[in-house]
Amino acid sequence: MVHGGPETTVVSGPDYTTPNWAASALVVVDLQRDFLDGGAAAVPGTSAVVPRVAALTAAFRAAGRPIAHIVRLYRPGGSDVDLPRRRHIEQGGRVVAPGSDGAQIPAEVLPAPVSLDSERLLAGREQTVGAREVVLFKPRWSAFHRTRLEDWLRDQGCDTVVVAGCNLPNCPRATLFDASERDFRAVLVVDAVSQTSPERLADLERIGVRLADTGTVRRALSVPAR
Repeated sequence: MVHGGPETTVVSGPDYTTPNWAASALVVVDLQRDFLDGGAAAVPGTSAVVPRVAALTAAFRAAGRPIAHIVRLYRPGGSDVDLPRRRHIEQGGRVVAPGSDGAQIPAEVLPAPVSLDSERLLAGREQTVGAREVVLFKPRWSAFHRTRLEDWLRDQGCDTVVVAGCNLPNCPRATLFDASERDFRAVLVVDAVSQTSPERLADLERIGVRLADTGTVRRALSVPAR
């Protein structure tokens, strides 16, 4: 039996999109101080989601599940920057500059106070901040672009990616599309990401991304694996 409209064709059979919570990882995208209220490049609504992202990271830690914090780092005067911001950074603009307070991850979402090791991250290596919890640097929109994220997730035994963080139209969206292209089951935590809209959420559902809220994810993680 076939269901669906012109955009998709869904055939009865194996289910490849339902989250596998026992093999899930949380990916927090671009949650850095410069993107919060009052920051150098504030994204409306991002400060408001920090408490829910903190609740998610706490739940994943309690469940023993992996967490990856994905960050941007723009060297003032450098050009390895996404195109919309490249001129500003080349001219010395300071947004999430390595070593700056604005580049740091809000303390609420981390297991303990930590400063980013910018040189390590810019060299393409992960920074461990807790048990099964790392920070990775990405130079463009997607958390998978020029990063070790896919290998790290595979090493952790994950087949499901749960995404939260900053500015859905840009980096979370690109990350979800790339997760799907790599055959990861994908979940967006809609109340733990900024800049959502019905149209953006509908587009993600059309490629098989499951939408959930923070409470639903926390309850799912608390159910023992069979």
